[in-house]
Amino acid sequence: MAESPQPLKLVEPPEIAAPERPKSHGAGLSSASRYLKGEPTVEATSRPDDRDPYAVTALADVTDRSLHAAIARFTAGLSPAALMQAYSDWATHLAASPGKRLLLMGKAARKSLRFGNYALRYAFEGPGTENCIEPLPQDRRFVAEEWRHWPFNFISQAFLLQQQWWHNATTGVRGVSKKHEDMVAFATRQILDMASPSNFPQLNPEILKRTVECGGLNLVQGLANFAEDFERAMSGKRPVGSENFVIGRDVAVTPGKVVYRNRLVELIQYAPATAEVRPEPILIVPAWIMKYYILDLSPHNSLVKYLTEQGFTVFMISWKNPGPDDRDLGMEDYRALGIMSAFDAIANIVPDQKIHAAGYCLGGTLLSIAAAAMARDDDERIASLTLLAAQTDFTEAGELMLFIDDSQLAFLEDMMWEQGFLDSRQMAGAFQMLRSNDLLWSRIVHDYLLGEREKMTDLMAWNADTTRMPYRMHSEYLRELFLNNDLAEGHYMAAGEPVALSDIHVPIFAVGTERDHVAPWRSTYKINLQIEDEVTYVLTSGGHNAGIVSEPGHARRTFRSNTKRANGLYLDPERFLAATRPADGSWWPRWAAWLGEHSGTATKLLPLMGMPGQPPLCDAPGTYIFEQ
Repeated sequence: MAESPQPLKLVEPPEIAAPERPKSHGAGLSSASRYLKGEPTVEATSRPDDRDPYAVTALADVTDRSLHAAIARFTAGLSPAALMQAYSDWATHLAASPGKRLLLMGKAARKSLRFGNYALRYAFEGPGTENCIEPLPQDRRFVAEEWRHWPFNFISQAFLLQQQWWHNATTGVRGVSKKHEDMVAFATRQILDMASPSNFPQLNPEILKRTVECGGLNLVQGLANFAEDFERAMSGKRPVGSENFVIGRDVAVTPGKVVYRNRLVELIQYAPATAEVRPEPILIVPAWIMKYYILDLSPHNSLVKYLTEQGFTVFMISWKNPGPDDRDLGMEDYRALGIMSAFDAIANIVPDQKIHAAGYCLGGTLLSIAAAAMARDDDERIASLTLLAAQTDFTEAGELMLFIDDSQLAFLEDMMWEQGFLDSRQMAGAFQMLRSNDLLWSRIVHDYLLGEREKMTDLMAWNADTTRMPYRMHSEYLRELFLNNDLAEGHYMAAGEPVALSDIHVPIFAVGTERDHVAPWRSTYKINLQIEDEVTYVLTSGGHNAGIVSEPGHARRTFRSNTKRANGLYLDPERFLAATRPADGSWWPRWAAWLGEHSGTATKLLPLMGMPGQPPLCDAPGTYIFEQ
């Protein structure tokens, strides 16, 4: 049983040093960094005459950073140097590999013969001719029947063969580093996606057919759609249709109160929806990369509402949208002012009870850090830990790792240094490139060439309600977690001391999603390697967001589930797939049942709304959620 809580006091976290720059950045940059902080900058050198004046080093640093920030506006935050290094590595090794070049020439010849054979068969068989190459299952660009007719079938088949050849050309070159190979293959795929015949009206039979049927009005409507979207983007407005999902009216409407607030978070306590409640409350830690109400969307798909209806007392952290004044907020601030302050507040509201802690995405990663630190410090207030699409080991973090190296991070840090935060539009660019066909080019074709509008949904409206990331926090997050993998390696520091995930000894429920491009499920599955206690892992259909917002009754939803007992044997991802059968429906009831198994008996003793002697500050969804 946890100790009796003491009156809540807001304790500012200790100052922690900014992330140390790699030595390769040079002494001049290090000096300038310290100069900008008002610290001494004289480097130890063999001769005093070699020392640069303070103003010179500071000016050089500011000049370089400002130039990089200006370039970043035209490259979506991507480092040209990192891409040039990757292509140089590939081109140099390809030039020194005559055998690989001969192999590619042979492949090109065979693909030409294949295409010629297809063209000859089509001349006799017509549209029913079997394709010489099929697109990948997730590629929906050429599925329409119109693409099976001349000349568009020749155009699409030639493009797919060329795309396959370029994949062969950019992979399997001996001597090229895996990182550079992935970058070159990714960048080349982006170029090919941009040049796809489906993106051009004169080469896309669907667009030509619609243009004839509408007398060209689809292009006129598409131009109007583009002008409207451009005006909204330039003026900072949300996309068309978002006005139908107003916060507090249509979404984020589960009744509750803001019971605590500091400079970084508001803590929401939701009203009970049942006559009896479980004694252990649930604290949900959402990611601060987006606003919290993805877990409290419309009433029919609100995870918060569902949990309260299952007899749980639910608390939710709502993060402040940081601005330039918050540039120095770091990961330790988010842990101390966010998670630990929420634990202290809940302990005052529901005394003498342990807490079920659940974290989504980046919030889950931070929660695992907090849980490890609490275990290290003999803080036993956690009853169980739930990680929703959250990574704790970043060695297989997917294509996002293509944007994580010293060159890229230095470039990104310079961009954030100038403005004090990472802007939401800059962040969205990287995510769009990961799924450019789905998130960019298909939308351009649908909205601007076909002249149609996709109906706005609550999840789409939430996705457009973006936030910023503080300079210091995002730099620490990318360097210490993504680049150095400090958390998995046992080097991550919390409150000045290292933490280890193996110290966590509470039941864990982890959820991964099959089509997650942000936190690939095989990456989230690594929690099974890091925790010696009980781990229940659920793999659900859907992507990073839609797989989590998977309410009961949602069509075509399935999930797999397996539990590794304490000190049980490890089951690798492939054997996990083979050993578990998909179950129809939502994973939410499975989680609610699991929480029930690790909770006490429900009672009619309902918790107070707010801390003793401190009335609630305002109604949910609070004030921080409205900050733009």
